[in-house]
Amino acid sequence: MLERLDYVKLAPRRVLDAGSGPPRAALAKRYPHATVVALDFSFPMLPKQGFLARLAGSRRVSICGDLERLPLADASVDLVWSNMALHWLSDTLAAFKEFRRVLAPDGLLMFSTLGPDTHKELRAAAGAGRVHPFIDMHDLGDMLVAAGLSAPVTDMEMLELAYPDAKTLLHDLRASGQTSARADRPRGLSGKAFGERLRRALGDKPKATFEVVYGHAWRPQEVKTVRIFRRIP
Repeated sequence: MLERLDYVKLAPRRVLDAGSGPPRAALAKRYPHATVVALDFSFPMLPKQGFLARLAGSRRVSICGDLERLPLADASVDLVWSNMALHWLSDTLAAFKEFRRVLAPDGLLMFSTLGPDTHKELRAAAGAGRVHPFIDMHDLGDMLVAAGLSAPVTDMEMLELAYPDAKTLLHDLRASGQTSARADRPRGLSGKAFGERLRRALGDKPKATFEVVYGHAWRPQEVKTVRIFRRIP
C-alpha cells in the first residue's frame, strides 16, 4: 500500500489511520508535516504517546473509536488509510460512508482487506460456519460507489503459504489474531475429537490461502446547482 502512494499526488494535512492496530510509523515518515490520527476500536492496541513526545509537539494522535461511527468532524482529513481492518466489520458500507463524510473534497481513501478465497482450505476442513466470511472485490467496488465516492479502483493478489503440518498452521492463525468474528459462530469448546478431525482434514502438509484485496477512491468536489428562473410576462 505504501508503494501505491508513490503514484498519488497528495500532500495531506491530516491522515486518518483507520483501524490502526499496534504502532506504525510508516505514514508519519511519508508525511512528516501531517497530523496522523491513529484510530482503533481496541484501546490497548493504540499507540501510546509519551509526555516528551507531546512536549516536543508530536503530530500523532490516538483515538479509540468505531469505524462505522467515526468521532471526527465532516471533511476533516485528506487521506483515509485502512490496512487490513475492514474484514472485521459487520457493515463495511457504513464505514465507507463514514470515510466519505470525514474526507475533505478531493481527499483519498486507500484500503486493503481480505477477499472470499481467504482460508478456503480451513473453510473446507472445518465448515463454513466456523470460518470468518469475507467480501468479494467487486462488491467492495459497488459499496464505494454507493457511499458516494468517485473513481473507485479495486484489485487483488493471491498469496499461498505452505506449512509442515496442521498444528503449525493453526498455531500461526491464532498467533496472528485470525479468529472468526461472525455472530453465528459456535460459542462452546469444540473438544479434542473435533481438533483431531480438523487436523486430519487439513492434511499432512496443509496450505493457507490469503486473497488480499486493495482499493482506493476519492471524495469528489461538491457540485452546486443554480436554478435560474425567468419571469414570464
